[in-house]
Amino acid sequence: MSGGLTGAAGGITPFPVDPEVIGRIRPMQYRDAERVAELHHAAMGNSLWAMLGQPFLASLYRALVDAPLFFGFVYSEGTDVKGFIAGSTDTSTMYRWVLRRRGMFVAPAALRGLVTHPLLALKLLETARYFGASGAKDVPAESLFCSFVPDLRGKRVSGHINKVLFDELYARGSTHVKVTTELDNEGANRQLASWGFVQRSTFRFYGKDMVTYVLDLAACPRVQALSRHPTV
Repeated sequence: MSGGLTGAAGGITPFPVDPEVIGRIRPMQYRDAERVAELHHAAMGNSLWAMLGQPFLASLYRALVDAPLFFGFVYSEGTDVKGFIAGSTDTSTMYRWVLRRRGMFVAPAALRGLVTHPLLALKLLETARYFGASGAKDVPAESLFCSFVPDLRGKRVSGHINKVLFDELYARGSTHVKVTTELDNEGANRQLASWGFVQRSTFRFYGKDMVTYVLDLAACPRVQALSRHPTV
């Protein structure tokens, strides 16, 4: 999927918002870290961060919720968090902040993960080239991670929480947002197309074929036509 959008944002229509679903979405908090780590690990268990273990993920999310450029939201039913999304207005700067300000807490958890999976050290070294390899350097805002429990599939919850994140990024001054996913992830590719994302680049990373998509937030009816969610 490449090339620009045509017509009225390529035929993308405003997102049909369900107030009940929106009402269950709130900013991610420090107390959510353990549950978010569990959801992240369940959905992305073969990814580098997940393979470092749930304790690492929990320490990472505890650090991220304090990061000025991080924006995370959770979907909950009562006290049960059933899904989340995480993004940033500037991912590279955000991670540098985490290393400088919270590295003393995140690094020990990462080292424990490396003891269990020592070969992951090579992939950690490769992480440094992500921002150059993935393309779209002109788009610092990024949607990073998203996961839900299986019984929410088909209920449009993921669309709502994506809307909340994109609205937030746009309200914070980001005109575009990027998403990187595996090239053969058909579900993700279909969802990104439904929002009007345009393929920017493909690259090889962690031994996988990846693709970077970019969305023009200012031109997307699904972003502009919707009311802002309360900010973090």
